Amino acid sequence: MARYYDLHPDNPQPRVIRQVVDLLRADGVIVYPTDSCYALGCRLDNRAGVERIREIRRLDERHPFTLVCADFAQLGQFVKLSNAVFRQVKAVIPGSYTFLLPATSEVPRRLQDPRRRVVGARVPKHTVTQALLAELGEPLLSSTLLLPGEAEPMTQGWEIKERLDHQVDAVVDAGDCGLEPTTVVDLSGDEPEILRRGVGDPSRFE
Repeated sequence: MARYYDLHPDNPQPRVIRQVVDLLRADGVIVYPTDSCYALGCRLDNRAGVERIREIRRLDERHPFTLVCADFAQLGQFVKLSNAVFRQVKAVIPGSYTFLLPATSEVPRRLQDPRRRVVGARVPKHTVTQALLAELGEPLLSSTLLLPGEAEPMTQGWEIKERLDHQVDAVVDAGDCGLEPTTVVDLSGDEPEILRRGVGDPSRFE
């Protein structure tokens, strides 16, 4: 049975944040809010957690995960940034964007696109997410909470708890955080390529 944590979206209780992070460090899988809908998350080196997320969403081995980072400095440990890309990314984070970028050696090969050695990465602008990342001290491996056969992500914490009670270890409820996912931009090539239009304004990459 999943634990249920009700957090204030702007002033999350530090004690509860620590409890959630303790679950993550014990190789747990959580549902947590972001600035562009709820997501599933686990630690980067939690192999069993990755497989649990794949099973929940019925994803194949080729489906990419996203590294959710606390800030630009942490992002730079896991992806390679040219000077031009550095400026483009720096201008819009934190925010509702996911970028495909060349992965550094810090990212396990199993989490990279096997053809191009790229990985998705983002820095969200959500107080609860940022509190979790600060306490954890490392990125979250993440995937949007979009269940098989459904057109939109789930938005209500209590409903998520009912649906996934025996599949995740905790649900972190901070209220409705929207239906629309991030804007996804591939910055691994010579020119930016918008792969998905979402919450973040894509016009600066066109």
